[in-house]
Amino acid sequence: MARYKVLAAGIFNLILALGIARFAYTPLLPLMQKQAGLGVAEAGWLAAINYVGYLAGALAASLIADTRLKDRLYRASMLAAVITTAMMGAGTDPWLWAASRFLAGLASAGGMLLGTALIMSWLLRHDHRPELGIHFSGLGLGVAVGAAAIEAMNRFDIGWSAQWYILTALGCVLLVPALAWLPGPDPADASARTQSGRAMTDAPPPAAFLRLFLAMYFCAGVGYVVSATFIVAIVDQIPGLAGRGTLVFLFVGLGGVPSSILWDLAARRMGDIPALILACILQIAGILLPAVSDGLIVSLIGALLFGATVTGIVSLVLTMAGRYYPTHPAKMMGRLTLGYGVAQVVAPAITGSLAAALGSYRVGFYLAAAAMALAAVLLVAMRATEMRARAVAQVEADPA
Repeated sequence: MARYKVLAAGIFNLILALGIARFAYTPLLPLMQKQAGLGVAEAGWLAAINYVGYLAGALAASLIADTRLKDRLYRASMLAAVITTAMMGAGTDPWLWAASRFLAGLASAGGMLLGTALIMSWLLRHDHRPELGIHFSGLGLGVAVGAAAIEAMNRFDIGWSAQWYILTALGCVLLVPALAWLPGPDPADASARTQSGRAMTDAPPPAAFLRLFLAMYFCAGVGYVVSATFIVAIVDQIPGLAGRGTLVFLFVGLGGVPSSILWDLAARRMGDIPALILACILQIAGILLPAVSDGLIVSLIGALLFGATVTGIVSLVLTMAGRYYPTHPAKMMGRLTLGYGVAQVVAPAITGSLAAALGSYRVGFYLAAAAMALAAVLLVAMRATEMRARAVAQVEADPA
């Protein structure tokens, strides 16, 4: 029972830190442009500032080893997620919005990385299977909850500012279990042993494997951020589908709700890297479907595929990081997320420039699909590197 309570704390954490504090901006963007005077260029800058905040948070997470400090910063991040959501509705000052988006990026990184690391550490220390599928269902659920709430509020013609305040109230509700259900560290957490006495030892992968891993996750960041940033805009530009972008974004979240659990099962059956290769291939389809079709049904199928694979890739990658470094999982998770975060800053800027030059966001989706194809190739190379390392270890263990 304690395991499910801790995992539920993680789900509520992700709904608040990512679904509301970070991703609610995407479906609310058209209304803010219409009612609050937010320009296209300013909207892009705010998105970039949010990604910079997330990148700064990932860097901080990669440098923190002390469990007590991680716990304090996680709890501060949850409070900041609520406060920064309220800041977005407090006025139309661009500097206020910029401060909100940067701090929301920091808060979402704290919730995502520190919260995930604390949960992984708790699972390991209490001799539970180190899988994060249930936890990461909160990622898709957060996107779905935010998009569904905004879709419902739009139907009642609720203004942009009031919508941010309603989301803040929802965040206050989510804050309670996110904080109360995740136990704070106890003195035993300073040891490198589980409750049963089993020693926890780091097992870092070969340097070549790690370099490929970082490059692969950078490519995955490109594949994620282009669709996540522009899918609402590209659907709204399709004749006959204006205003349906938020619905498509809702399906992105719905696709991610059960998928991380299913990807855990797939990884158990076929292995982490083969499961990641399959996820990359399916994500290419999810990215391209809305770009090559003008039909709503095809766009919704693509959104489901995209949401299911994005969540699965994040879950599998961060779970692998926790297994390699069980004593300090946040450090490895933070290093990987730095590459993912750099992609989130660079790729939207490139896509925006290409869209301005060519008159369409579709080229960005082709760029994202190419990045995911490269990620799959890098995963094949990782698999080969892993197999070579195992062969060498077997020879060294049994030279005869």
